[in-house]
Amino acid sequence: MIKSIFKDMTQSNFESGVSESKEGLPAHIAIIMDGNGRWAESKSLKRIQGHQAGVESIREVVTASCDLGIQYLTLYAFSTENWQRPKLEIDVLMHLLSDYLDKELKTLTKNNVRFQVIGRIHTLPKEIQKKIAFNVKETENNTGLTLTLALSYSSRCEIVDAMKDLALKVKDGILSPEDINEEVIQQHLYTKDMPDPDFLIRTSGEMRVSNFLLWQLSYTEIFVTDVFWPDFRKQNFLNAIQSFQKRERRFGRTNFSN
Repeated sequence: MIKSIFKDMTQSNFESGVSESKEGLPAHIAIIMDGNGRWAESKSLKRIQGHQAGVESIREVVTASCDLGIQYLTLYAFSTENWQRPKLEIDVLMHLLSDYLDKELKTLTKNNVRFQVIGRIHTLPKEIQKKIAFNVKETENNTGLTLTLALSYSSRCEIVDAMKDLALKVKDGILSPEDINEEVIQQHLYTKDMPDPDFLIRTSGEMRVSNFLLWQLSYTEIFVTDVFWPDFRKQNFLNAIQSFQKRERRFGRTNFSN
């Protein structure tokens, strides 16, 4: 029963299209891009080919977000747990990331997209760190969509890093323990410069958040679709957003007057 609440609605339910009604668009959309490997296996392909196919889905979702006027899009691209995968698969993922950083900068700039990354970036290959820094610098003055890639990311690591920063400030007398509240903690997270996600989309049908933005997802609306990420394209994205537009967000409050 709970699972069905979040399941993908059919395309026929959304014939009108988001473009006809932009009321109530989420300001910040986060996506867990899952199912590349299973997509490849379902087609008797190598897992690597699934990751390659998933890049096109990223392009479509980013473009659609720009067209709709979405302010923030955060993509879970590579978790700290992903380092435990076979070396060949990790090497391919790093190659795809490097290639994306090279090829997409021109398009991001053309579409006024500001690019940034969250996670333990220092654990990535040095060459990729350089490319990330370059792309962030080149797009820092863009004023459209803010595209954030979560790379070598773990929400628990993020919270641990925030607690260490706070502990050091308390130790150095910069901060008093009594001053620590939710807002102070928020300002020490990787995501301090962006609002919490309004909407989380997860592909491939898995019903979990996989150590992604645990603090930030407190009141985020969740949408899960059985569609594997390489098959998740613009129309799937619009369908998901229309589901969001139909929801009533109460943030723990009731809509009854009595």
